[in-house]
Amino acid sequence: MDTMKIIKDVISQYEENQFNEIIKWEQKVPSVVSMVLNTALKPVTMLVQAIVPSKAIKGALVASNWLAESITDSKDIIRDGGVGSIKELQHKELELSDKLANEVHNWANGIATVEGGAIGLAGLPGMIADIPALITLSLRTIHKIGLCYGYECKSEADKRFVYGILSAAGANTVEEKSISVATLQAINVTISKMTWKRMSEKAMSNKYGLEAAILTIKALAKQLGINLTKRKAAQAIPFVGAGVGAAMNLAFVNDVAWAARREFQKRWLYNNKKIEVQV
Repeated sequence: MDTMKIIKDVISQYEENQFNEIIKWEQKVPSVVSMVLNTALKPVTMLVQAIVPSKAIKGALVASNWLAESITDSKDIIRDGGVGSIKELQHKELELSDKLANEVHNWANGIATVEGGAIGLAGLPGMIADIPALITLSLRTIHKIGLCYGYECKSEADKRFVYGILSAAGANTVEEKSISVATLQAINVTISKMTWKRMSEKAMSNKYGLEAAILTIKALAKQLGINLTKRKAAQAIPFVGAGVGAAMNLAFVNDVAWAARREFQKRWLYNNKKIEVQV
């Protein structure tokens, strides 16, 4: 994988510090919340996977991304950012965008906790409704954080970028996360050099390519199915599920928000020529 390096004569100290944090996040082992419970709750996990199959999650991904995009309001970001349009934030201060993103992050964590606790009271039936709701909230969080950095994710390439962030946040292994991060970097670079159609053709011509690995929602649905059911197996137990639902939803959305913040920071730095690709 090509790496990014800073351009010393144009990057500020704050921006360089954030770039270093991006690298730390990319190298961080994926969250293993609830993995300790995984063995004891393996029968429950298998039951949940049977009731909420990856096919259902695939459908939720498609519907949720459309819904998340539709309900992501930009007015408060424009107001709080002191700009006339979202696009202006692409060239304002990174620190300003980070402050805006932090507010969105905190809001999303709060909603995830409340929603997870409320639906978790119902046990397994509640989980069936909870997973699509959690996916919608996660995608909305990514879209909203994108706005903080000046990016309205409406093009086909941007939508794949959003799915890539969700994949990085929901990675089950170091390898999965590495592939997601590499793909996101490829998308950033490719958007500036070729059309999305050309990228798709390139990816599909090599089924083992990094780009091809994440272009299919089917693969992402399978990955999230494993991740979410491992996290939320104990939620299938009524009443006990309330606490688990709140904790696991918070953990997942927190992972999603950090993935979005780091990857949109990286995109901002790249587009503002503060960092470059090192082959």
